[in-house]
Parts: sequence; structure tokens; C-alpha cells
Amino acid sequence: MTSPARPNNGDVWTVDDLQDLPQDGQDYEIFDGSLLVSPHADVRHGAIANRLRRLLDRQAPAGLMVGQDVGVSAKRSSYFVPDVFVAHEEALERGGAALAPADVLLVVEVVSPGNAGRDLVLKRHEYGAAGIPRYWLVEPRKQTLTVLEHVGAGYREAAVLSSTDVHRTDRPFPLSLPVAEIF
Repeated sequence: MTSPARPNNGDVWTVDDLQDLPQDGQDYEIFDGSLLVSPHADVRHGAIANRLRRLLDRQAPAGLMVGQDVGVSAKRSSYFVPDVFVAHEEALERGGAALAPADVLLVVEVVSPGNAGRDLVLKRHEYGAAGIPRYWLVEPRKQTLTVLEHVGAGYREAAVLSSTDVHRTDRPFPLSLPVAEIF
């Protein structure tokens, strides 16, 4: 297998460059102009993300969209694809290569053992710097949901919930989420 060609003579990777990459079972993201390549998530990871998406979607009000497989671009040289997101529906209707952070109310990452640092550190920093109001981390091994809320240029931990807890909140919309149903 050959690697995708780097953009012109040392230029940084951008969201537009992702269109030319192969559909080869890898997930592609960009951090500060550098291409990040990960193997596609396993079945359990996908099942957890799908269950969470369905739980959120059942309670989402009109005008908000709960989705998957859409990227968020904080700046032209960084692009991440959260496992689940909540955004203003009108932003999805506008189209484009990625959602703008101003349109995104929540991003969720299901933490994978092989990529934990990316979710726990890198994406936390980048999503926070972009001003996305809420970031949730679902940790399958611990069966926890960590709720982070935007403060200043980053996040503060608002709650760490176990599978015996029910997360009740008004943000990004009024919801009651039995954490055990995610796993």
C-alpha cells in the first residue's frame, strides 16, 4: 500500500486535501497541518457511539441534529471527526467539508485504548480552543462518561458518571441519560 501524497512541497494538510485520500479502512484527521491516520474503530466502539447517538437523538429538540461521521474544522489546518456530535441543523443544510465550531454544541469521543492520548489531551485542547461548549468522553473500559464544559479557552470537568448514574442536564438540551444504556 502506498501512502497518500503530501500536499505541494511541504505545505500543510487541509480539509480540502482529505477528499483525495483513499477509502482504505483508515480514519483521517488533521492536527495543525499534519495528517493523523488511525485504524477504523472496532465493532464495540461503533456500537457504543451508535447507542449514545440514538439516546441523544430521541430527546433532541427541533433545530438540533445529533450525528456521526461529520468533521469539525476549528481552523483550516485542523480537522477532527468526533464519534457523536450535536449541532444546529441549519449548519448541516449549508453543507461544506466540515462543521464550524460555532455550529457545534457538543462533541463526544469514545476513548479507544490505542488513541486515548488523542481524545484525552489533543482533542480536548483543540475542541476547547475552538470554543465548543461541551465535550464528553465515553470510556468503555471504565464504563464512565466524563462531562466537560467550556470555560475560558479550555474545559473544566463538570462530572464523571458511572454506569449506575443518570446524567440529567439542560445542556446542550434538556435530557436524561442513563449511562448504563450507552454500554
